[in-house]
Amino acid sequence: MASVTAEDIKSELDTFNIAFNNETVDKMLEQCLCHRLKGDDIVCEWFAFSSSREQLPLTLDNLDQFEHEILNKKKRPKGSSKGSQFKRQETSTLSRTYSCRIRAEEEEESLLDSYSTPAKGSQKRALTTPEHPQSKRGVARLTSPSLLLSPASFSPSATPSQKYGMRGGRGEVVATFGTVQGPRWMGKGQSAVRVEMLEGGENSLISSYKYMFQRLRDVRDVLTEKIEELGEELRSHFNIEEFSPVSLPVQDSITVLGQVCCDSNGKLNAQSVLLEAGQEQGGRQVPVDLSELKEFSLFPGQVVVMEGMNPTGEKFVATKLYEGIPLPFYSPPEVKQEMDEVSEPVMVMMTCGPYTPSESLTYDPLIDLITIINKDRPDVCILFGPFVDSKHEQIEKNQVTETFEIIFKRCADSIVEGTKGSGCRLVFVPSQRDVHHHYIYPQPPFNLTSLSKDDSARVTLASDPCTLLIGNVTFGLTSTDILFYMGAEEISSGTGTERFSRIMKHMLTQRSYYPLYPPAEEVNMDYDKFQQFGQMNLTPDILIVPSELRYFIKDVIGCVCVNPGRLTKGQVGGTYGRLLIQPNPALVEGKRVSPCIAGQVVKI
Repeated sequence: MASVTAEDIKSELDTFNIAFNNETVDKMLEQCLCHRLKGDDIVCEWFAFSSSREQLPLTLDNLDQFEHEILNKKKRPKGSSKGSQFKRQETSTLSRTYSCRIRAEEEEESLLDSYSTPAKGSQKRALTTPEHPQSKRGVARLTSPSLLLSPASFSPSATPSQKYGMRGGRGEVVATFGTVQGPRWMGKGQSAVRVEMLEGGENSLISSYKYMFQRLRDVRDVLTEKIEELGEELRSHFNIEEFSPVSLPVQDSITVLGQVCCDSNGKLNAQSVLLEAGQEQGGRQVPVDLSELKEFSLFPGQVVVMEGMNPTGEKFVATKLYEGIPLPFYSPPEVKQEMDEVSEPVMVMMTCGPYTPSESLTYDPLIDLITIINKDRPDVCILFGPFVDSKHEQIEKNQVTETFEIIFKRCADSIVEGTKGSGCRLVFVPSQRDVHHHYIYPQPPFNLTSLSKDDSARVTLASDPCTLLIGNVTFGLTSTDILFYMGAEEISSGTGTERFSRIMKHMLTQRSYYPLYPPAEEVNMDYDKFQQFGQMNLTPDILIVPSELRYFIKDVIGCVCVNPGRLTKGQVGGTYGRLLIQPNPALVEGKRVSPCIAGQVVKI
């Protein structure tokens, strides 16, 4: 399914003459992504919903009611809950496209062979046509180091995106956190800032590994161990004597431990919740009645402790749901610091790909980002993939003149060379959408062997996910769109909090960068490595989760959670984030104070 944009929704709303503002359009865009709807479909659904209620106006509260009453009750076709139908259509379309291209190239080869002497070795030709010849000027550009990202480098027919070039609101601040007035958003390019993996070399994913072989028994063992570990933490915290078997018929109130799952392949709802007990509690699955709970927020894979009754042994009636417990924050070793070092804030910039507009392989947004880095001189810049986006149309159709690895190498070289004068420390985090990299989760870091010794000293190659230490501040990083995946599966009632805060809280209390089970169809999970590298060893001070959904910066149970958005959104510019942090946070009256002084999300 083609991605829905705000412009599509605005156009459909104009068709029905429905009054709207940017907030309501963003909300509808979020609902489209979560419920996998097209722009015209959601507007038609809203029009029908509004008309049945005496022309209900389009507001955020009414959209929440619309989602609760209409969208959440829409059932997906069996076997297509993860978009398999769309995949079949896309696969058939791609196969037809490739067949046509192969047939045309074979005919062209035979025609050329009849006019020429056969060569000793086959030589790959650039995809040039009479309508779009490769100009000599474009070839000459390749030799210029300052123009490594020239459009002619990668695609013979690439032209700069007009919509991206004509975008408005450049540099506009769209979200803020902490001190609104006062901070100067200018770093010092301090290459001396300490950036390292929190876990150290032995416990961090620092190289590629063998995958595509895991037994179901091993997956079960990982899930069982997770249930038992979190269950023991909750038992000791809430002073619970013991957990009862979930399927035990009993007339009294009991406390049970298990993992939430769905009774079918469709989306979880209040009537389809099952509780699967661990091996120590019998390993049975029992349906759960949630009608007695005043509030709840559940998703598949969540480890929970419930209190209730199961008089027949066939259905557990829950009366109480215990809150999860987050891990403690990082406590740095006591080292004497210089006064200047303590008082000097550090600026951290974060940005997430794709770094090209959707209709062109021109890296104009990335070039603009390098200009901003040189101007603002952040101390650290965290760059999330995708750098070579597998969802880009020209990448899907293989309409490029270089290999994917060479395209990425030129991107990385341009970033490293272009920011050398700023002294900024760079952190590269791969993405599941990076077409040239390992398509597995957890994902090993990039391999940039061509870096010089000086460049290697200021470049950190991180895995997805990872926990990073900048100064004495911990950063949790993941480029996998967990907000989107969990937002599509989570159900809630009566919580009084908005969805993003609930999802962030679930990640922190489940102590995992990807607590969803089963994982989304696009995520290839290696559970052995996931148990080793995908869990949180502590609650990070700052958690960065780039997503297709709306950007935000907010405090969730003491952790500052940031979604900086993506640098491009379709054909137009997107957003990036920046934070001012105290690298050596001090205790105030013996209590922890958040190291994040201020934060912003800014339009590119």
